[in-house]
Amino acid sequence: MFDFEKPIDDILEQIEKTKQIAEKSKIDLSAAIRELEQKLEQARKLVFSNLNAWQKVQISRHPDRPYTIDYINGICDAFVELHGDRTVKDDKAMIGGFASIEGNAVMIIGQQKGRNTKSRQYRNFGMANPEGYRKALRLMKLAEKFNKPIITIIDTPGASPGLEAEERGQGEAIARNLMEMAVLKVPVICIIIGEGASGGALGIAIGDRVMMLEYTWYSVISPESCSSILWRSWDFKETAAEALKLSATDMLGNGLIDGIIREPLGGAHNNPTEMFATLKKEILLLLADLRKMTVEEMVEKRIEKFSGMGVVQEI
Repeated sequence: MFDFEKPIDDILEQIEKTKQIAEKSKIDLSAAIRELEQKLEQARKLVFSNLNAWQKVQISRHPDRPYTIDYINGICDAFVELHGDRTVKDDKAMIGGFASIEGNAVMIIGQQKGRNTKSRQYRNFGMANPEGYRKALRLMKLAEKFNKPIITIIDTPGASPGLEAEERGQGEAIARNLMEMAVLKVPVICIIIGEGASGGALGIAIGDRVMMLEYTWYSVISPESCSSILWRSWDFKETAAEALKLSATDMLGNGLIDGIIREPLGGAHNNPTEMFATLKKEILLLLADLRKMTVEEMVEKRIEKFSGMGVVQEI
């Protein structure tokens, strides 16, 4: 539980104690439990309707939030993972392959974090190396060859910052993805499910529809790094989070994403099954909408959308 969730935690504790008393004493306390559950619902609504930017960043990093593989398992009827960039190796921080969603064949590509120390090291904390971005591009071109839509799932604290990554051309790999994704001749849907940090996220986020889950963030830099650069300390991370305008609401207001996908009350980790159903429905609607466009119209609109970002007109 985070600090701002203490009112929720207190009620959960009361519910648990009441259940224990009911079990030990064999007294019917179901009415009291129902009342506490109603209070819990109200407390959750109150807390989660007044979150600031930093609190949303905290939720996006919750260790129980569903990761890319969880979403693939939750929304796909079938998934065949494909490996390697055909140059260096198979980057475990980037996964992808052909999948079927309600009979729709798609290519799904996303960053994958780990849940414990061993798997975090195996997945490099969701920070892809150049070969990860080159693998992603290889799979995108494969999808284009077979005329299948592409869905990218973004959840990364950034691209791998190591010396070896730079030596193998991290910047070039991400830049090439931006260029190639802009002109792909198939629909591209990009969904931010957690953290969307810097070029690490942008390397698979050029699409016809860029969507963010409600409690996620998308920015050129993390609040902590921004704070350490501007104030030489992490103590101002909350101020930095507000200034960066990194929440889904801010991003939509600035015209940098195309929509927000609502999460279950309390966040995606609170009810993953509901989140999977919501996301699947959203993907199917987006696919149906994009299939109405011609290839030329789709590519032109995609380029226009990203070219128009950050343009300032002086009067």
